[in-house]
Amino acid sequence: MLELVNNVVWNFLQRLFNYFPNLLSGIIILVVGLVLSGILKRVLLSVFSFIRLDVLLHRMRLLDKNEVHIWEEVLAEVLRWTVVILFLIPTLEVLGLSRATIVLNQFLLYLPNVIVAVVIAFVGIIASNLGADLIRHSVRTIGATSANTLAVFTKWLISFFTILVVLNQLGVAQDLIRILFTGIIAMVAIAGGLAFGLGGQGLAKDILEELRKNLSSRSPK
Repeated sequence: MLELVNNVVWNFLQRLFNYFPNLLSGIIILVVGLVLSGILKRVLLSVFSFIRLDVLLHRMRLLDKNEVHIWEEVLAEVLRWTVVILFLIPTLEVLGLSRATIVLNQFLLYLPNVIVAVVIAFVGIIASNLGADLIRHSVRTIGATSANTLAVFTKWLISFFTILVVLNQLGVAQDLIRILFTGIIAMVAIAGGLAFGLGGQGLAKDILEELRKNLSSRSPK
């Protein structure tokens, strides 16, 4: 019995000793990845701070400084985790966990979509604020209340389409988003056609009548 226990313990220690170099190599690779990802995040935030994008957008009254900092942090964090996963894949390979790397490879291929979606959302928010300001200053002559109403409607409309684009980029319910987008375009087209058809009947009649008179006067008698 004692000999059997000794053999089990000896085999375990021998396997552990043989596995120790792989474990040490995996830990080193992972630590290097964590350090490099942290450095990349700090460098990226330093670049954002150097170009002073928050000050520019704040002066243009498009976004507050805190909102810009949040988006910069999100983008930097996504890039940091991209680097971490890049180093985590060889770490798992060294540790002999090849099946786990399949999932990480799929997640790594998905991360560019997340980065693009973050950029699209950031640009969409800026565009919504810019569009609202343009509408507010362009139609100020019709009254402050109407101008603010149109500005808010424009902001939410651009934000809504931005959300649709972001969801499509992330691959979330793409078929449903296409159907919804097509339905909205059709609704706007039908509403515009009905508005012009019902509200512009008199104008269209006058134009056609004037055109008929011009053609009648030019026709040979």
